[in-house]
Amino acid sequence: MIQVPVYNQNAEKVSEIELKEELFGVKTRPDLFHMCVVMHLANGRQGTHSTKRRSEVNRSGRKVWPQKGTGHARQGDRKATHWVGGGRPFGPKPRDYSYKMPKKMRRLAIRSALSTKLRENSLIILDKIELSQPKTKEFLKILDNFGLRNSSVLVSLPVKDESVKRATLNIKNVKTMIASCLNVYDLLKYDYLILTVDAISVLEEAFLK
Repeated sequence: MIQVPVYNQNAEKVSEIELKEELFGVKTRPDLFHMCVVMHLANGRQGTHSTKRRSEVNRSGRKVWPQKGTGHARQGDRKATHWVGGGRPFGPKPRDYSYKMPKKMRRLAIRSALSTKLRENSLIILDKIELSQPKTKEFLKILDNFGLRNSSVLVSLPVKDESVKRATLNIKNVKTMIASCLNVYDLLKYDYLILTVDAISVLEEAFLK
């Protein structure tokens, strides 16, 4: 077990929590990080790009000039790929770029990313997040207490919290996410990860199976 301090919203240490080695004590795996990030970006591609082939361009199918006797090289119609306005020979067509990594590899990558956050002192555990009003200034007070106003922060909660979400919408470097939906891309993208105590059990259930 790993002993980690638990803070309140005023950045005061209130207790300690034991984190499981299997979740927060895994060695860093850059190879899995790379695979997960590439998969994440590929799955986000629309794949709607399209070019017209020779049979799809709107041009005449008439032969440009007679086959013989002109002194020119023989030519077909102006749909040919070497003519301006002709078809594109090997251009892209709509396709699905998405793919999936094996579940065990994805979970290992997330455990490795969480462990890396802890080793780099970029993990902050709060006893709870309670806002008197769902306003930006309320959440900025929490960031100021930890000196994170100018840092990018990923906030992970056990369940969806509309007040916290509304309070962070206008902060460009802060993102909220349910613990069970964490991914390697966001864990690497943001400088700090804030977890609530209740979110730890959700992580254990989601990524230690």
